[in-house]
Amino acid sequence: MLNKSNPFETVSGSGKLGTPKYVALLLGVTVISGLLIGKSGLIAGIGLVFLPFILIYFNYFFRFPEIGLYTAIGLGFLILGLGRYIKGLQLGMAMDGILFLTYIVLIFNRFRDRVDWSPAKKDVTLLAAIWFAYSIIEVANPESRSVPAWLAGMRGISLYMMLMIPLTLLFFNTNRKVDTFLTLWGVFSLLATFKGILQNTIGVDPWEKAWLDGGGAITHILFGKLRIFSFFSDAGQFGANQGYTGVVFIIISLVEKSKPRKIFLLLVGILGLYGMLLSGTRGSISVPLAGFALYFILKKNKTVMISGFFMMMLVFAFFKFTLIGQDNQQIRRMRSAFDPNDASLQVRLENQKKLKVYLATRPMGGGIGHAGVKAAKYLPNAYLSSVATDSWYVLIWAEQGIIGLSLHLFILFYILIKASYLIMFRIRDPIVKIKMAALASGMFGVMVASYGNAVLGTMPTGMLIYVSMALMLNSDVLDADALANQELASASIPVNAGKPS
Repeated sequence: MLNKSNPFETVSGSGKLGTPKYVALLLGVTVISGLLIGKSGLIAGIGLVFLPFILIYFNYFFRFPEIGLYTAIGLGFLILGLGRYIKGLQLGMAMDGILFLTYIVLIFNRFRDRVDWSPAKKDVTLLAAIWFAYSIIEVANPESRSVPAWLAGMRGISLYMMLMIPLTLLFFNTNRKVDTFLTLWGVFSLLATFKGILQNTIGVDPWEKAWLDGGGAITHILFGKLRIFSFFSDAGQFGANQGYTGVVFIIISLVEKSKPRKIFLLLVGILGLYGMLLSGTRGSISVPLAGFALYFILKKNKTVMISGFFMMMLVFAFFKFTLIGQDNQQIRRMRSAFDPNDASLQVRLENQKKLKVYLATRPMGGGIGHAGVKAAKYLPNAYLSSVATDSWYVLIWAEQGIIGLSLHLFILFYILIKASYLIMFRIRDPIVKIKMAALASGMFGVMVASYGNAVLGTMPTGMLIYVSMALMLNSDVLDADALANQELASASIPVNAGKPS
């Protein structure tokens, strides 16, 4: 049937704005916006400006649930630092919200054909569930005195691990999606390093200055020199995470075939290591030292192994036995990490002796969220909140006792050892092998660095570690995907291609 409407009489586009209906709608939106801004101030105005973008985001989110996982990873980089700029908001709850919402969106998105949970049925998911279950049991710990403290501590220690690992297994099940994850990681790492360079050259902004004046300067200005923290929670997290990034991206760049992407990976890796040096965090130097050492072993190549360990020994000798670069504050501080008589190390060892006495009769520890300086918010007069834990493992030991520490170490080493076995003997595709080796090496570096600083379970490093755990123990799926793509590419090339007919 022919369309009888006259195109010259049809009102479309901006012409519709002149009709009474649209004029009334625009007038109503303007009045409501004015009232909101007048009542709630600038925040409401900013919210209205971003409202269209928020609507577009949720439109895509409900169509593609994996956007929730990418969002959580991005939030992991920003959320703690945003607390310096946005006061009074429970920013930490945003991470919980986006992860839980991702599960809800996933279920509704696949409501008719139901969600296939079988890809998430892996041993790494079971380990995360066991660790989460122990954290739940900890709420009944006889030493526990505060449920809010337990809730605040439990989220970073086990909840995010329990939520992120299944989502990673469900969503990041192809090498293309793994590359997207690495790109997102790399972009935020570059931003973090550039922010650190600005802090080092220009100085901190007014909000960061207020944070330093409010107590941050105690740990971040040493001998008149600023320890760079970028937009992270602290310099320790910034240094360890950038060292972690440096290890992962430099290793992956070795097998990247695309020149632009190879340059991107190398740039992220090199600037990551530079950011680590800017942080002035002594413990972060162990991330590349331990990470690259494991990589040389995973390569199973005697020449690479010998050459690599020789280079590592040179780096160790540079810091341990020379005074080269001693005028540089970053190098001088890194070098102190190799001094067994360092005053800071002695204080930490003394604190561990105190905790050993306290925990001798407390196999389940003093309760999650009850140890370290952060616990002072909920339990200012408690014994554990007056003893600095510093180390991630000491924190787990103090809060969850020898039982929790043993379980935690078992999970970490089970994942690392199994991943190493898969890398060395099972994965067939060379590119997947190197990517998994990079993730395993970075994780090992973070595990070693976590003895000196509580970095493993803190954002963003914790989020990246949880995703890496899932990817490494899902390497059989990624390996099969890579081999299938190779076969498909081979099949698409004619047998007589390039030969004269």
